[in-house]
Amino acid sequence: MAWWGKALGGAFGFMLGGPLGALIGIGFGHNFDKGLGNVMSGEKFQPGQQERVQAVFFTATFSVMGHIAKADGKVTPEEIRMAEAVMSHMGLEADVRESAKRLFNEGKSDDFPLDEILDQFKQELHRRSTLLQMFLEIQLQAAYADGVLDQAEEELLIHICNRLGVPVSQLRRLEEMLKAGFGRGGYQSSAQTHRTTSLSDAYHLLGSTKSATDAEVKKSYRRLMSQHHPDKLVAKGLPEEMIKDATEKTQQIKDAYEQIKESREMR
Repeated sequence: MAWWGKALGGAFGFMLGGPLGALIGIGFGHNFDKGLGNVMSGEKFQPGQQERVQAVFFTATFSVMGHIAKADGKVTPEEIRMAEAVMSHMGLEADVRESAKRLFNEGKSDDFPLDEILDQFKQELHRRSTLLQMFLEIQLQAAYADGVLDQAEEELLIHICNRLGVPVSQLRRLEEMLKAGFGRGGYQSSAQTHRTTSLSDAYHLLGSTKSATDAEVKKSYRRLMSQHHPDKLVAKGLPEEMIKDATEKTQQIKDAYEQIKESREMR
């Protein structure tokens, strides 16, 4: 059974505890009582287990997304559209999509325990740095849903980085990639109707420059491919529903690298 099937059964919320466990109980709580049977029968979900990490990642992603949408005091129609686009792009089944919406709405509440959520999220991920980066990528894409990153959203994203122990420089790097077109495909907003494929964008996407050597460009390419490889991410705990996003991002990385190779006549 997929992780969300067990979450719908309530077992994750019961076994996890803490603020994330409470959120899982709210997000999937319409069927919570059934989970007690699974727990009482001896089914355990240990820290670090793939399905447990997947449930935590899904829960944190959509609840924090809702919190960022409310950062400036209001949630715009574009931000709501962005959240719905993420859910649609993942191809979530109807009951799972409803759970994602409930989590998003929980994130908008005035008493949302952001720091406690982030602390537990970091602990549950057990230093899975690639998952932390994917989490930040999704949050940054959501923050840019209306085409701009306002001050309140930026300050909140910096706070999230600090709480998770991620250098702010990494957030800036992700922002450069986003501006170069990275990850826009399935979640592109009406305020981001153009999608450039210039050589300059290709370099920005890879985090490289025209003055870099061929070896340096290749190193940047391989690092990004390793960070976004769908199979590796799912093995670390990325929910299967997000594999399409990871696959599209690896294709964008490949396309950027091929464009640079052609311009340089690299082998």
